[in-house]
Amino acid sequence: MPTVDTSVLVHAPLDKVYAIARDNRSFPDFMDDVKSLTVVEDDGVRVVSDWVGVVSAFNIKVRWTQEDVWDNTAHTCTFKQLKGDYDMMEGVWKFTDMGQNITRFESHLEYEYVVPGLGAIVKKVLHGLVIKNMDAVLNAIKKRAEG
Repeated sequence: MPTVDTSVLVHAPLDKVYAIARDNRSFPDFMDDVKSLTVVEDDGVRVVSDWVGVVSAFNIKVRWTQEDVWDNTAHTCTFKQLKGDYDMMEGVWKFTDMGQNITRFESHLEYEYVVPGLGAIVKKVLHGLVIKNMDAVLNAIKKRAEG
């Protein structure tokens, strides 16, 4: 199963970065690949939302329902797809205070997207797109926190 690990240093306090990441309702406002996001459940810890993303390289939409479980003490978010276009998608975001108003934002993602007859080259292209997307998500949150 493919995995993607990305991280970024954000020149902003942990609480600010964490709050921006928790506010997924605003993602379509500053993330180009997120076309819409609708929160369907939110109890303050567990958030379930319907996402529509776009893979701009192929001009296709990807839809899924995602569960996020936030741990405000550990500053983590564990997420997984409940249903949608991926065969499986889950991971964790981790936020670490590095001191001097710098936050390390790490993402670990595991996914499975099975298309019968998909060759090794196409799988590599898909994996590259997933890496690019995760980098874009982290950098969009970085830009918003630093702006």
